[in-house]
Amino acid sequence: MRLNSKSAGLMIAGLLLAGTAVNAEGLSKDPRDIAIGKELAETQCSRCHAVGVDDESVLDEAPAFRDLAKHYPLEALEESLAEGIVTAHEDMPEFSFASKDVTALLAYLGSIQDH
Repeated sequence: MRLNSKSAGLMIAGLLLAGTAVNAEGLSKDPRDIAIGKELAETQCSRCHAVGVDDESVLDEAPAFRDLAKHYPLEALEESLAEGIVTAHEDMPEFSFASKDVTALLAYLGSIQDH
């Protein structure tokens, strides 16, 4: 079967979206992970970001954590959180989390989306 570029693009987009849905469901829902993730977000990220379900970011350009899934597949953040997030602006420090903390932070992020 030969696909034209439009069909191939649509197929790839569909596969990516399907993969995102499957992966998003794979985030931990363990209440302990969620609690640890919330604590990490509050201690490490809240000086700039809104980390709860109804707070406002201290910095206007810092996205609210409850809205991250609107812009990024949450599971796509896993590698960046583990290896260190580096941004183009100097206000955000470079940091990295241990594997168990990445799991916890992603669990928390997943728990507050669309509230």
